[in-house]
Amino acid sequence: MPKDRRSFFERLTGSVQTPQQQEEYFDEEEISEEPELPRAHLAVTHTKPRAKSAPIKKEEDWMTPEEEGQLTVDVYQKDDEIVVQSTVAGVRPDDLDVQITREMVTIRGKREQAREIAHDDYYYQELYWGSFSRSILLPCEVDVDGAEASLKNGLLTVKLPKMDKNRSERIKVKNE
Repeated sequence: MPKDRRSFFERLTGSVQTPQQQEEYFDEEEISEEPELPRAHLAVTHTKPRAKSAPIKKEEDWMTPEEEGQLTVDVYQKDDEIVVQSTVAGVRPDDLDVQITREMVTIRGKREQAREIAHDDYYYQELYWGSFSRSILLPCEVDVDGAEASLKNGLLTVKLPKMDKNRSERIKVKNE
């Protein structure tokens, strides 16, 4: 199984590094893996060029198409509902898919880049473009039929009414 070389922050937020940022990351990683040397040798050791132990991925395959970014979310509760919020700026409501069960919410979507920009023209590339998803296990059961989702100023808000476990209903018995 290939090792995921993304940082914790990248896996958490779904962001990705450019090949130049990856190279810098690999260089830092190599320094931390070197055996500890006496201070007198450090200056000499780090001024020499080092051979790279891990090959740097090519531009065209630095992010595989099947990878999905992961949304960052806020989940909180009110007296009668659970609220899930996520920033999805640049995504049309039609490109969002919110699936709800009694125990879980899954948000999927795709952020399309409006125009193609040559890789060499970037100074920084920190925005995530492409498919993303996030599944959230809920702390209590919710009423799927009463759920609402809205998108305002790039903020997705999903309101999930809590199930009232103390509620009971009486039904009439039919005589057949």
